[in-house]
Amino acid sequence: MRLAELAQQVGARLDGDGDTVVLRVATLEHAGPQTISFLANARYRAQLATTRAAAVIVAPDDAVATSLPKLIDGNPYATFARVATILHPPERHIPSIHPAAQIDPGARVAKSASIGACAIIGAHATIGERVVLGANCVVGDGATIGDDAVIYAGAILYPRTVVGARSTIHGGAVIGADGFGIAEDAGRWVRVPQIGRVVIGADVEIGANTTIDRGAIDDTIIEDDVKLDNQIQIGHNCFIGAHTAIAGCVGIAGSVRIGRNCRIGGAAMISGHLEIADGTVISGGTTVYDSIRQPGLYTGVFPMLVNAEWKRVAAPLRRLRELVERVRALERKTKAGDDGHGDV
Repeated sequence: MRLAELAQQVGARLDGDGDTVVLRVATLEHAGPQTISFLANARYRAQLATTRAAAVIVAPDDAVATSLPKLIDGNPYATFARVATILHPPERHIPSIHPAAQIDPGARVAKSASIGACAIIGAHATIGERVVLGANCVVGDGATIGDDAVIYAGAILYPRTVVGARSTIHGGAVIGADGFGIAEDAGRWVRVPQIGRVVIGADVEIGANTTIDRGAIDDTIIEDDVKLDNQIQIGHNCFIGAHTAIAGCVGIAGSVRIGRNCRIGGAAMISGHLEIADGTVISGGTTVYDSIRQPGLYTGVFPMLVNAEWKRVAAPLRRLRELVERVRALERKTKAGDDGHGDV
């Protein structure tokens, strides 16, 4: 595709030869002829001078750093995403039902859907237009999958799960399993039935092996345009607001309410029954024990150190409570002296 055509389609400003042909995307380091790359992180700016790409995507401030034909936009990474989608469009699936698929007679499956081998669709389930259901997927009784959704191989949707239009669920994800609901009685555990659902909005992406528990009474809700990475655990009755992005290995306990436009870094842990304000950013590895009422950047991870230095730092931390009490005692003594009641 000509660079001028790409610029028009993605709404970026063209600088240089618009007849430059690009066929695929590549990193600055590994680019070659007929590829287009991008610079969105300052740490890779040096590679801009040595890249063999045919064209690049840069921010306005970086445009003077290269003589290559370029697309200029204030958000080069988002522009790269649009370019990559144009040059590497998703695979088109032919409407079909594999002979090995098992579909309950009471299910409703759109004629434009593609159903893979050994997929199972339960009674009264609804599969929308152009849905792609991969091999070995399970769609439980009464579940609903909206138009143009893609469910990759091996994903499991429990009964009554709702998936919105254009959403994507990757392989191994389990949506709608029992939440961790148990009540203690005389030293034994009594199971609490989980009667809610999981309701997923439109344009949501759920990564491989991510698990989302259905609600105990009310529904677990994932709003529109939420992006979930791989291997995330979301407990029952959680609410995740629209446009929130959560990185891999995050654990979210039950009944957490996360606002809109939040960003949560990998391996963060969030305790149950908390509220996270709209626009909050939580650094990777942070443990959240209390609700966050004001948006901002929150970090609770001790920075990495060489092991020997870490030991030297950790040793005083173990005595922190003792040190605090000593400081308080000194403050009380000083105050008493200032009031004229201490020793002269």
